[in-house]
Amino acid sequence: MKPGDELPPLRIPITRTLIVAGAVASRDYQDVHHDAELAREKGSPDIFMNILTTNGLVGRYVTDHFGPRAVLRKVAIRLGAPNHPGDTMVLTGTVTDVDGDTASVRVVGANGLGHHVTGTVTVEVTR
Repeated sequence: MKPGDELPPLRIPITRTLIVAGAVASRDYQDVHHDAELAREKGSPDIFMNILTTNGLVGRYVTDHFGPRAVLRKVAIRLGAPNHPGDTMVLTGTVTDVDGDTASVRVVGANGLGHHVTGTVTVEVTR
């Protein structure tokens, strides 16, 4: 791994099941993550993905690329456009820095509305 290396894109279909399962798994019972009618009452066109699900998907993207010896040391993300059912999020990543067995990866997740998530993941890959 070296600075400038690009991770292959990962396309993730955004389904109701993914949104609701991620919210339940992370114990986020806010209605905007599972009840479309209440989400609309609050100004959203539909339910939307929570940050913990996004965080997990970003971590999976990086560890799947670097393999079973990869250990996430830091995940720093910021949300932008919401992930709604029926869209697709495409994750992309670029290695920005390498120090020994540790790399920093700039990650962007984009959907039809724009950037859903941007951030940096620090990953250690032991030999």
